[in-house]
Order: sequence, then C-alpha cells, then structure tokens
Amino acid sequence: MEAHDTDFLELLDGNKQFAVPIFQRRYSWEKKHCEKLWDDVLSLGQSSTSQFHFIGSIVYIDPKVSNASKVRELQVIDGQQRLTTLTLLLAALSRAVEGQNVDIGITPEELSDYYLNVRRKDELRYKQLLTQHDKDTLIQLLDENNKEWFRIIDQGEKGTMVQLVEDEELPADAAPRLVENYRLFEGKLKRADLKAVYVGIQRLRIVDIVLDRPDDNPQLIFESLNSTGLELSQADLIRNYVLMGQEPSFQNRLYETYWLPMEQRFGDQYTGRFDEFIRDYLTLKTRQIPNIRNVYDSFKGYVQEKTNSETPETIETIVADISRYSKHYVCIALGKEEDAELQGCFSNINTLEVTVAYPFLLEVYEDYTRGCIQKSELIEVLRLVESYVFRRAICDIPTNSLNTTFATRLMPKVNKNNYFESLKETFLNLSHQSYRYRYPSDSEFKQEFLVKGVYNNLRRCQYLLRKLENHDNKQPIRRIEDYTVEHIMPQNPDLSDEWKEELGENWEEIQEKYLHTIGNLTLTGYNSELSDYSFSEKKEHEPGGFRDSRLRLNDSLLQEPEWNEDAILTRAKVLAEKALKIWMSPE
Repeated sequence: MEAHDTDFLELLDGNKQFAVPIFQRRYSWEKKHCEKLWDDVLSLGQSSTSQFHFIGSIVYIDPKVSNASKVRELQVIDGQQRLTTLTLLLAALSRAVEGQNVDIGITPEELSDYYLNVRRKDELRYKQLLTQHDKDTLIQLLDENNKEWFRIIDQGEKGTMVQLVEDEELPADAAPRLVENYRLFEGKLKRADLKAVYVGIQRLRIVDIVLDRPDDNPQLIFESLNSTGLELSQADLIRNYVLMGQEPSFQNRLYETYWLPMEQRFGDQYTGRFDEFIRDYLTLKTRQIPNIRNVYDSFKGYVQEKTNSETPETIETIVADISRYSKHYVCIALGKEEDAELQGCFSNINTLEVTVAYPFLLEVYEDYTRGCIQKSELIEVLRLVESYVFRRAICDIPTNSLNTTFATRLMPKVNKNNYFESLKETFLNLSHQSYRYRYPSDSEFKQEFLVKGVYNNLRRCQYLLRKLENHDNKQPIRRIEDYTVEHIMPQNPDLSDEWKEELGENWEEIQEKYLHTIGNLTLTGYNSELSDYSFSEKKEHEPGGFRDSRLRLNDSLLQEPEWNEDAILTRAKVLAEKALKIWMSPE
C-alpha cells in the first residue's frame, strides 16, 4: 500500500480512469453534503492566503497492468462520493466558463481534457465510471455535446450558455441524486465568481492511497475507512464482502446472476429491508438471532464457517442460496406474492406485525417451493401462525418470547413427512415447555375476547372486524379502507340523557368497561354522520344507518331494542364463537 497527500486535481490528471466496481453502493450524497463542499471550495477560493483544505482519502486498486490504450484502469475502493461530486462540479464549471466566456486561468476544453475526459471514443475516455445504476447518467452529464440533456439558454458574443433540461424531459431511469446535485452546482455557478471556484478546487487536497491486490486486503481497509463518515448499511458491507475479493470476471458474474436480481426484487425497499432479510436468513440457517446492528459481523462468521467446514461450500453456492431465499422474503414480507390466496395469508400476518415469524415462514415457504407440502397445507400453516399470534395478543401474553419460539422451538420439532399434524402437536407442546410460550386454549381466548379493549391498535382492530365480517361471506369486503370503526355506544364521556337512561344507573362504569370491546364496535362508511346519536337513531339514520348497512356485522344490531350491558355482552359472545372458528386452535 502506498499513501501520500496530493492535490485533488493532480490525482485526476493524466491517462487514468477511476472505475467504481459493481459491489459499491450507488452515489448517495445529499444536498447538505454538496452544500458543505461548495462552501469549503468558495471559502478557499476567496481566501487571500494560500491555505489548503483536506477533504479525505481516495483509495483505489492499481492493477499496474499495461494495455494498448495506455489508460490506467483504477478500481475505487473508497472515496467515490467526494470524487463523483467534484466531477459534477467540474463539469458544471466547464459549461459555466464557456457560457460566460470568462478567464479563470484554464479553458473549458482544458478542464474537460485534464479532469473529465480523455480524447478517445470508447469508454476509457471518461475519467470516472460509476456502477451500473448510475453509469449512464454520469456519462450523459459529462458529455459536452449532449443536446438531448442540455438546452441553449443564451447565445451571444460572450459564449454559448447551456442548462440541464427539466426533470420531466430526462429519461425515467436517470439517477436522481446525480441530476439533483449537478443542477445544484449549475444554479450556484450562475451567481458565483468562477475564478474563485476554480482556485478553491485547486486548493483541495486528498490522501492518495494505492492498494496492491496481491499484498493488501481491500476489505479490511474498506471497513476501517468506513467506520466514520456517511455510514454504510449492513447490506452495503455484506455485498462488498461477498464481491470485493473476487477476480473481476467472477465478481461480475456473481453480481449480475445473483446480487443485481436481489436488488431489483427489493426495489426501493432494498436499503431499508435487506438488512432485516439477512438477519432472518441467518436466524433460519444458524438457529441464532443476530443483533440487527451486527448482521454484517454475523454474516462474515457464517460464511467463514461454511467455506472452512469439513464439507466446504463455495461463495457462489452461498450467494445463490441467499438469492433463492430473497425470492421467498419479498413474497412474504413485501407483498409480492402472485398467488392471491397466499398473498391474503401473508397480508394478515403482516398486519399483526409479527416480523419475528419470518425465519420460520422462510423455511416453510422453501419447503413449499420444493414440493414438501402442498399449497393447501401451506395455507393451513399460515393460518395456524396467524391464529397463534392473534390469540396471544388478545390474551395479553408478552411478545418477547415470540422470536425464540419461531427461531428455535418450532421447525426443529416438525416431522416433514407428517408436516401439518406434527406442527400442530409442536404448537400444543409449547405450553408444556413454558407458560409464556403457550398457545391459548379456546376457553382462555373466548374469556379474554369478550372483555379485551381492541380499539387501542386501530390497524389490528380493523383487521379483527374485517375477518369477522368476511368469515363464510360470499360477498366479502375487499377494501377495509372504505370503512371506519364505529363505537355503537359513543366515546364521548359527556353522554346524552337518552344514552344514560338506556345504559342504566351504572352508565359510567359500563362505558368505561365496554367502550372499546368487540361487543361495542362495528364498521361503517358513515362514522361522522352517526356521530353521538342514540342507538335507535343510529339504526334508522339516513344515510348510513345500521338498517341500510350491507355489512353482516350490523345485522344483529337491528334485533336489539336497546343498547346496554346485556346487549353488548350478547353480541360479544356471538362474535366470540365466530372468532373461535377464524383463529383456530391446533387441537
């Protein structure tokens, strides 16, 4: 490894190309980072002293392999964010100098030839190439003859001034951060002293670190350099760990065959959800739950164990397996299951926010895709998981035991030759292991269902009412968003005299005890219209009264002459019997 400090512009000068390898993350600097860099550059350029400003390091691998082009192809390991941002600033400065025809000590052609492009016709002409997602956008922004992306806004004696077109005129796949930051510099340069900007850039210094692949460990250096600054996600570190040490051709194959398809499956949720997926994958494979902040370290340990075992696996085998399970994950967790029945089951589980079940569900889904169980059995397993979680929520059993339940206590006990029956038996045996792991019995569930306040979690409350409405219903409601939760006995603590009389002398106690319980809740599309009206008015009100409702949840309300404690409990008991069929027991 060689390291020395140098001027930033000196780093760019010469026949060289800084290529950002495929394992690096996308360009991600935000406006605030560019504003800070701009302020530093302007301050340096306007200073009367010859001070310099250190902006960090650029780390790259120099293969030192000669080629006919005589262009050194360098692989950037760290520093692509500042390198790319300054490249954008130089490109915008070159166009601004040409448009304003001012003397800053260097011509636009020289700016381009020395620091942006070499006079060639192939890809080696660009001083910097980004990853696949950002590559084309940067090339278009650097192309001085790009008439599709740039419009002439002023052509006079001074020069020809061009400006980046509006966003709607750019291709849909243009990298937004590159476009936004170029446009930021373009706007600032219209009002700036261009010579001061160039002087400021001349005074930027960096630490130039060159790695020699056979002797240096790029991954270790990368990890230490990225322990500060704009924090990398665990997903970034994992991707780099998998790809960085490989030969370029194998690296490209791993990325294009496995990793890129994974990124595309996750889409815009890749950054936020991939770390969680890897944690769940490792939980499934190791039966241990990594801390979400230490997923990268756990992953490294897993790979090292697999590749150094008595029957070692190759890195490609491991990555292929991760890619396979990522297909399952996006179906389970991100709503990308194409089968409507299965998607409905996954949606119900996700509504209950039981993400700790994902390692278990990943294994079950894998068994399904391999033909170990049929679709009907998979649906039964999903219903059992949903019932287990919901029953425990109604019975106020703490959730802190669920992660170990789904990670270690279920699947190891399942006989895959008698899948569903053995899973039911395993669920029932949880009660023998510990009371906190139990699957609530019918009697416990029903008892708590009658008096549980379910309105405190609105999403779960809507789920509960939707399931009750749709059970054995040939015309189920599809969009719960079209309805709101209605309190039959109003929430208003200042009840009307009519309501107080109907509830009886203990009306305050009844309201407090039963207000948010299932017996007093229903669905309506006319919540505001029904307001705090009396029970009789709510039944007959037009529009939106219970008599005109097409919901079966409201049918029994029409049979009640008044709404009081007995009526609330009677309705709750009817709904409880239905609930026992929906959220089944494994017995």
